[in-house]
Amino acid sequence: MKKFRKVLDGLTTSSPGGGTMGSPSCGSAAGTPTTAPTPKEIDVQETLVSENFQLCKTVRHGFPYQPTALAFDPVQKILAIGSRSGGVRILGRPGVDCFCQHESGAAVLQLQFLINEGALVTACADDTLHLWNLRQRRPAILHSLKFNRERITFCHLPFQSKWLYVGTERGNTHIVNIESFILSGYVIMWNKAIELSTKTHPGPVVHLSDSPKDEGKLLVGFESGTIVQWDLRAKKADFRIYYDEAIHSVSWHHEGKQFMCSHSDGSLTLWNLRNTSKPVQVTFPHGKIQKDGRKESCKPILKVDYKTSRNSEPFVIFSGGLSYDKAGRRPTLTIMHGKAITVLEMDYPIVEFMTLCETPYNNEVQDPFAVVVLLEKDLIVVDLTQSNFPVFENPYPMDIHESPVTCTAYFADCPPDIIPVLYSIGAKHKKTGYSQKEWPVSGGMWTLGSHTYPEIIITGHADGSIKFWDASAITLQMLYKLKTSKVFEKPKPSEGRAAELVDEDPFAVQMVSWCPQSRIFCVVGISAHIILYRFSKYDANTQIVSLEVRLQCESEDVISPSENENNPCFSEPHSGSHSPQPHHQHPASPGGGTPEGVKDSALCLKVKDRVVRVPPGYQAELVIQLPWMDGEPPQQISSLDINSAYGLLAFGNCNGLAVVDYLQKTILLCMSTLDLYGAADPYQRLTRSPRRNRQSTSEFCMRGLSNFYSDSKKRIRTSYQSLTELSDNQQSVDMERSKSPTSGYASRRAMLQQLHGVTMYSHDEHHTATPYCWSDRESRENSFSRSRSSSVSSIDRDTKEAITTLQFGESYGRKSDALPTPCLWVGTSLGVILVIPMSIPTDQDERMEEPVTIGPSGAVLMLKGSVLRFGFLDCMGALIQSPYEVWRDLNAPEDPDRPRKRKLVHYSPSSSQDTCGEGHLAIVCSERQAKVFLMPSQSCLFVHNITESSFVLRADVVSVCNSVCLACFCANGHVMTLSLPSLRPLMDVSYLPLTDMRIARTFCFTNGGQALYLSSPTEIQRITYSQEMYDNLQEMLGELFTPIETPEAQNRGFLKGFFGGNAHTFDREELFGEAAAGKASRSLAQHIPGQAGVEGMKVAASGAVGELARARIALDERGQRLGELEERTALMMTSAETFSKHAHELMLKCKDKKWYQF
Repeated sequence: MKKFRKVLDGLTTSSPGGGTMGSPSCGSAAGTPTTAPTPKEIDVQETLVSENFQLCKTVRHGFPYQPTALAFDPVQKILAIGSRSGGVRILGRPGVDCFCQHESGAAVLQLQFLINEGALVTACADDTLHLWNLRQRRPAILHSLKFNRERITFCHLPFQSKWLYVGTERGNTHIVNIESFILSGYVIMWNKAIELSTKTHPGPVVHLSDSPKDEGKLLVGFESGTIVQWDLRAKKADFRIYYDEAIHSVSWHHEGKQFMCSHSDGSLTLWNLRNTSKPVQVTFPHGKIQKDGRKESCKPILKVDYKTSRNSEPFVIFSGGLSYDKAGRRPTLTIMHGKAITVLEMDYPIVEFMTLCETPYNNEVQDPFAVVVLLEKDLIVVDLTQSNFPVFENPYPMDIHESPVTCTAYFADCPPDIIPVLYSIGAKHKKTGYSQKEWPVSGGMWTLGSHTYPEIIITGHADGSIKFWDASAITLQMLYKLKTSKVFEKPKPSEGRAAELVDEDPFAVQMVSWCPQSRIFCVVGISAHIILYRFSKYDANTQIVSLEVRLQCESEDVISPSENENNPCFSEPHSGSHSPQPHHQHPASPGGGTPEGVKDSALCLKVKDRVVRVPPGYQAELVIQLPWMDGEPPQQISSLDINSAYGLLAFGNCNGLAVVDYLQKTILLCMSTLDLYGAADPYQRLTRSPRRNRQSTSEFCMRGLSNFYSDSKKRIRTSYQSLTELSDNQQSVDMERSKSPTSGYASRRAMLQQLHGVTMYSHDEHHTATPYCWSDRESRENSFSRSRSSSVSSIDRDTKEAITTLQFGESYGRKSDALPTPCLWVGTSLGVILVIPMSIPTDQDERMEEPVTIGPSGAVLMLKGSVLRFGFLDCMGALIQSPYEVWRDLNAPEDPDRPRKRKLVHYSPSSSQDTCGEGHLAIVCSERQAKVFLMPSQSCLFVHNITESSFVLRADVVSVCNSVCLACFCANGHVMTLSLPSLRPLMDVSYLPLTDMRIARTFCFTNGGQALYLSSPTEIQRITYSQEMYDNLQEMLGELFTPIETPEAQNRGFLKGFFGGNAHTFDREELFGEAAAGKASRSLAQHIPGQAGVEGMKVAASGAVGELARARIALDERGQRLGELEERTALMMTSAETFSKHAHELMLKCKDKKWYQF
């Protein structure tokens, strides 16, 4: 614990220990030192040290992006999904959700569980096999085997076998020992499998399976249509089948006398082992006979499952096979059950499906009960036990990407009542028609940990929808869905000029602001609109109020040299020739009462102007829109803050700032950024001749935000330095030099344009903005360049200074203020901080009638880089929360005894402070540095240069371990924490090697040492930077493996065993072991042991602990069974004694009787 004491005299400032450099005096607007009212001693005890921080991933939510493979353990009842990026998701009962990643990043081709063994084999596209240990909460690789000369195409692991069959592209079949992960010398070469007379290569191995009748017989399917049954003992082929059509899959009948194949021409063939010269049956399930007698051509059947049922006809389930002429038909899964054929249409292409059966043994009646279907963007499970084949309700959050995610927000330690309330409202809108049976993937164990608190994640989407998720205890459950598009009329393609530029995503959510205490919710949309919602448990009839704010500057208005020289700090909202003009619409015709130059103004979206019935939940109260002005589209809103205690909403873009009173539905302030300074402008702005560049803004077309998530567009304008700093994947980056000579400057600005949705300028970025379209979201200009210079003293007059961050709070607008008043802190892209004081009526009735007045600014502070975040501490170092209004339901029935009044909660200072007049500390973080100011003296106490080579993307003042710190996420992938108020570096971890645009837009910190970001278009990755949570993570994660007895095989009976071959006498060890088969060629494959070093030791230790735990469990079970056996033995002895006694009595009674006397 370290104490920081600082005696302030306002004349000199330094950075004691915490910052890397001393700060110049920055008390006044011009940077001249000023005297503080009184010297004062700041005594802050900082408790955080670097040992309190540890960065690691916690859990990943959502649907695995670009899935490639599927596997299921029928005993453990856990499911595994492999992906193209080398990830593996393992799912069990709700709460059991684990993500593993192959370091190589190679796509997962196939997954094979070691059934009931707690292990998984993955085959990857880099021709490597991996063995994962699932007997620990965080799975790890035990062994890897890299094939050097052959490419892996198919794997098969028989149940309860330790020998894995591996088919290759050359047509060979190799055998791997699962325990040692070493190749056997036994190889089935393709030229021995086929006849010598065959002149062509049979193609890659596409299927391997052992015969249910005899494990010593291996069925090998080649792509060309050749099928061979190989006798493993005799090392020769039993039979060979040559078929004209290519094979995609093979499935056995459980008796081992028949098997079914699916082919590339859309046909299914059934083969009998008695006669393999031709198929018993050939069917085209979806091929109809045409008029000329020929069958119509069909698409390939990619997979078929042939499953028998004890009480009904067999099931034949397959994917594909539709006729080619049915254009536009969706992907299908077909279920043939007896004569009934059911075609299930899917929303997305089918990647893989798997039939779930009651038994793990392939030689028993299968009795299928469900089908797991892995689609490109969804996972569904179909119930086979009901004739209408309903789907199970998926307990996992697989629909995060239902519409592309465009923004995220994370709230930890929410009010405890908010989650049940949101759930009860959201539950009314749930879909119905699901299967009534329990979700079949029910493996693993998960318990609610002791370190849990209410957490909510909010996602905004491209279709304008908002989803609230319960994220408590590292799980994710959908609570409530809100559709913001319902506020507007449906856009018609023919409607005006605005409709020409707003395409399929006019409602896309750009930003959200939520006050959990007052339940006020604000949404910023892509069409330059803001919607304010209030929460109610009752439905209501309401008319939405619409405000039109003209936050747009004319080019002529910004170039006159004299018009701003003698202006006061603040003009009246409607005065000043170059202030944006507010216009109140309720609703009014666009352009009514406007100056001559803006007669063609139009709104991007039309708000419903009638009374509408709104259901319980979030109900829209106010819509604020920025209209087109003089043929120019509105600039994107770059910052927003709302305060329920004040009843105010503030927002800004690259043109200026607007403040709206949402209680009175009036515009209080609408000013350009230059006007906010008045005479206190810290920059000398040069006059320039008018320069109208219509192309720059007219091409700012709000194109489909969903394309932000498309991987097809990879055009990135960047400098060489930008590439080294940002590009996430070198292969996915199509470098394209910008035609503009200023492209070296444009890259960093373009990154910020994508982050904030505005055209913004820096000190050294005076040139015209490059056109920017939403359609190039994710990939275009995904880059950074050198940061702006902070020493430039003059700026072009036409430079637009964007409002980058806003925060309401109790503060000091002027140095002379004795008590804090409501203030609005404004941060700009030029590193300027403005503190705007406000006068708000305190009485409830007055508040609804009297106007809120906004005074001239008294504080203008500066730092390097665009301002990102504000935070406030009291002089004891405790976090000051913004005041808020306690939630009240405005639609609730009136109670005459208890009239509804606004209940406001203001910050109460630390117990050691007697009054609020002691001042407070203001933390300001920009993209380059952080500063701590003492208010009201405006003295800079501490300064820390966060980064020189990169810049900060996200910063937040967060609570960790009963203290506070500043958490930062940089564009180079570093996550840092700084102590407060001294700004000592506590943690600096290079977490992501390079950052892409999706992560940059969605990364957010929250209290409790947690953060999240969108790791792929469909997945949310949560991380922790707290050592305490890292230590408790093992307890919070679910167990993937639980000790379960393997079900016993059914008795085959004497006749079946006699005539069914000697399946149970087959010893693979004798055939494949080194003694019999010898060693495989060393050059064929290379064995790679599991993770070395500490990780391996941890894995081994946890594995040993797991083994001990299992041994203990087994011992307990054995002891319990022995106890039960002892009790049974005692009962049997007692019973035997009783029987003996009765028998003796009966003998005595009957011994003297003759036989005829009975």
